[in-house]
Amino acid sequence: MISQKDKEIIRSLAGRVREIAELPIMEQRKQSIYKFNALNPEKPLILCYPEGVWRELLPEEEMQCENPKLRAWEWTLRSQIYWWEHINDDNVLEPWFNIPWDITVGDYGVEIKEIHGEGLGSYRYEPPITDLEREFEKLHFREYRVNRGLVQENLALAQELFGDLLPSRIRGYTYYTCSITWEAIKLIGMEALFTNMYDDPDNLHRLIHFLGEDQLRYYQWLEQEGLVTLNNENDYVGTGGVGYTHELPQKDWKPESQLTLMDTWGRTDSQETIGVSPAMFAEFVLQYQIPILKKFGLNCYGCCEPIQDRWQFIKEVPNLRKLSVSPWCDQEKMADYLGKSYIFSRKPNPSPICTDFDEEIIRKDIRNTLKIAKDNVLEIILKDTHTVRNQPGRITRWVEIARQEVDSF
Repeated sequence: MISQKDKEIIRSLAGRVREIAELPIMEQRKQSIYKFNALNPEKPLILCYPEGVWRELLPEEEMQCENPKLRAWEWTLRSQIYWWEHINDDNVLEPWFNIPWDITVGDYGVEIKEIHGEGLGSYRYEPPITDLEREFEKLHFREYRVNRGLVQENLALAQELFGDLLPSRIRGYTYYTCSITWEAIKLIGMEALFTNMYDDPDNLHRLIHFLGEDQLRYYQWLEQEGLVTLNNENDYVGTGGVGYTHELPQKDWKPESQLTLMDTWGRTDSQETIGVSPAMFAEFVLQYQIPILKKFGLNCYGCCEPIQDRWQFIKEVPNLRKLSVSPWCDQEKMADYLGKSYIFSRKPNPSPICTDFDEEIIRKDIRNTLKIAKDNVLEIILKDTHTVRNQPGRITRWVEIARQEVDSF
């Protein structure tokens, strides 16, 4: 049952999102991002993803709807409004309400336990495979299910409640990634991933190949079931960034045709293996990622790992467009490697925002990036934040500082 109060709340929010989405500045930003992703930037992009800080910016207990589903939708709509009113980076709001596919992914045949700590959500995996050679046969490919009925119910409900204000559509949030080293760590643990490269390379190759094949099976299933949705608008792509591009879907695609992954952005990384040599990374990881990445029309690589020493191998990734330049990257080397041929996706260290909020440190870091990457296709993205010490204005202020520095530079 949905109360009249809930209906009024959700309609009011949907109407406000539509108002914001139709502001002239949204079209201006959209066109700017199209040019940026085509490697023809007007200026550096400034993007901010609060991530873990949302619990302080927009606490769930402040939601007013009583119906659980509408309460979740309320948070989504309020977060979009908050983004415009208090963050106001270079991102765009679209006049749509997205209903994601409801997909359930099975297990590998073994139970993976997560041991959670206290505080801000830290956890570790308890790997179920302790002897890879002896226990590999326990593993099987994952199975998948989609609840089409629930998705259609959600779509119809959204249309009924506020479709006249904010039309709904099925889109996302299938996160196209192939982080197979993360999956390996779930199964055998971080230490075994490293030591088996030396002690048991054949069985480690067997495991990574298995995980790559499992990922390919999942993507093949998405295509066969017609579950691929575009991510070429204000969709989150890579490990931060906006998907606007005229290069996707493929030029020969027609609206009545079924989408394939070649019509979408893909991404991957291997930040868990920063402790191994570039050659071992290429042997044990990248060679199994490339067959997956070949399926995508445009690709992003990297997360928190310093990728400059791996560039000789990563540059062979097909359809590569965006590289993550993390706080641990050598910016000078990356600026030289990427030139104007790739997007220099800079992720500043979030610590000054999460600890004492030292504006001078923040400015100095942004200025340094602007100086180094002045000839690159540069976006500056604040992410990986877990707290602002209950001072939401820090997020707003970071965007203001970044914009001031970009404009003055």
